[in-house]
Amino acid sequence: MHAADLDAGRTARQLLLLTAAGLLARAAFVLLEPATHPVADERTWTNWAVESLVTPRVSFSPLRTHMIFYPPLYPYFIAVPWALFHTLEAVKWAQVVAGALLVPAVGRIGGLAFGRRTGLLAAGIAAFYPDLVWFAAHFWSETVFLALLWWAVERLVAADARGSVRTAATAGLLWGLAILARETILYLTPLAAAWLLWRAPRPAGGRRAAAFALCAVLIVAPWTVRNWIAFRAFVPVATSGGLALFQGNAPLTRQEVYDRYEAVHGRIEQYRFARAEGWKAIRDRQPAWALEKLRDQMPNFWEADSLALIHIKRGAYGPVPPVAALAAAVVVLAPYLVLLVGFVAGVALLPIDRTRGLLLGFLVCYNALHVITHGFARYRLPVMPVVFLFAAAGFAAWSGRALAAGTGRRAAAAALALLLLLCLVPSFRMNLGHPAFGFVDQAEPAVQERPAP
Repeated sequence: MHAADLDAGRTARQLLLLTAAGLLARAAFVLLEPATHPVADERTWTNWAVESLVTPRVSFSPLRTHMIFYPPLYPYFIAVPWALFHTLEAVKWAQVVAGALLVPAVGRIGGLAFGRRTGLLAAGIAAFYPDLVWFAAHFWSETVFLALLWWAVERLVAADARGSVRTAATAGLLWGLAILARETILYLTPLAAAWLLWRAPRPAGGRRAAAFALCAVLIVAPWTVRNWIAFRAFVPVATSGGLALFQGNAPLTRQEVYDRYEAVHGRIEQYRFARAEGWKAIRDRQPAWALEKLRDQMPNFWEADSLALIHIKRGAYGPVPPVAALAAAVVVLAPYLVLLVGFVAGVALLPIDRTRGLLLGFLVCYNALHVITHGFARYRLPVMPVVFLFAAAGFAAWSGRALAAGTGRRAAAAALALLLLLCLVPSFRMNLGHPAFGFVDQAEPAVQERPAP
């Protein structure tokens, strides 16, 4: 057996062990998490699944449910375990498995983009990253979305490396399923297909790009047709993007946006109204709109916060002693901050090739979509695997003294570090001023959030 085959086998076994470790970490959290209850949009997801999809009237039929604000895949993901076991605990165990499946995807991408050592380190980070472990026990779409998205990216990178049309088609199928879990990446589909074409030999690159795009469309199109049949309107996936555009750009309070949105009669009419008002607000805010949005939304996207901590601040765990809340903040935020340090090193001081450029391009474009709409700590989870990969590569190169030492690269690292620091400062101030952590006594009004597309 060749040395390369031995290395591949050893890497596969190590990834399997890390996947098992990630599964055990999530299972342990499901078993040991303090008593809590769904809050905010968790209730919306579960209500759609339990009170609509599994009822005798609907019985899973997409034509008998009025669901259109959210993408459909996650409510169906909840509905299947509920129909089988009649408990939301069964959904959590399905999410334990889905969350663990992210681990090998990240590891395989890391191996292709940076090498075996970095891939395994990034997989280990994905296995134990506190935010990801926490989400396995809660009812947001991120756990399922991340597994589908990053296996799609893994197949995309593998298709490019192998020159395989079949692998590109598999990437498209997974990408389409990810769109049905969270619509945001619908708008990045042309960029992913273009990456397969970029600097690729012709016509092979074109065939791979076409297979990817066609399979993604084939997965999404049936739901688009369903929307046309049910609502007589062209809605590719869901209508939540219209509200996100309106909410993120109008010079109104959140409640004022909701009041105007809900005053419009009809789901499609609300969608069209919100979309039109969002674009109007963008036009009215020119020419300073882009700078204002970067100033306002970048700190929200990269904030030192987490839904796990927001759960504590909302009182979803009941009264939590300040020392326990502070300990939870350290457990959740310390790894995030350390990874940002490694991310700075990896991005600024390592060479950027074709595959690494894809990863960074995805992060930048996804971040830009949430600058255009609005940022929030939860919304950055889909790009955190990019942070894992570059941080792992940065730490590995640092320990091996393989980092570039040029003045220009050091300046780039300093600029990126300063940008992230500026994004973090407002959230540190916000958390230090929250009574849950024991530094102040005054109450802070609860903030309800509604997801972006």
